[in-house]
Amino acid sequence: MSGLWGHGGAYQEWVEFLRRWAAFEPVDPGALPAVDEGTYDGDTMARLTAHAGRALGTRLQAWADTLVRAMEAATDEFSAGRELTQARTGLQSIRAVARHPGLPERLREQLGELVDRQVPDLQAQLERSLEEAARAEGPDTHWVEQRRRTLRDNALTRVLAQEPAPPAWQPSSGPRADAWAYDPAAAPRRRIVTD
Repeated sequence: MSGLWGHGGAYQEWVEFLRRWAAFEPVDPGALPAVDEGTYDGDTMARLTAHAGRALGTRLQAWADTLVRAMEAATDEFSAGRELTQARTGLQSIRAVARHPGLPERLREQLGELVDRQVPDLQAQLERSLEEAARAEGPDTHWVEQRRRTLRDNALTRVLAQEPAPPAWQPSSGPRADAWAYDPAAAPRRRIVTD
């Protein structure tokens, strides 16, 4: 275990990253060290697991809340489909942190499963909300059928069939990322306007 005096090692770097990441501060997961489970005692690893679980829970909740608000505000099926697509991209960034190669394999699996269990639940919540809206709207079945098709064609659960995308901090060997894709729960980026 790291000494009490001086730098807290990989554990401290991870705890600081998770705290800042959960607060939507700009952080670079690519700079994180590998955590050697054998270096730390069980209590320290349990604390790291708790920190990671809280940070992921915070980001997942913000992601879900943002998606639900965006879907409620979507006035047409193009907008709704775009929000679902962007939400999958945001979810991939959360999944990438949960499965970060610097975490011990057992912890990566545990955190990855924690994140992935939330996805079908949110998809089902969106579908239930649509059914409730359909009952409240009455006979406008055309809108309901269009939205139902949008939810199914752009299902959040499609992300579960993929490995987490290479995190933003790692180069991708595939095609350039979609310029419209973003993490809807991330802090807004500054827009620079030039003449």
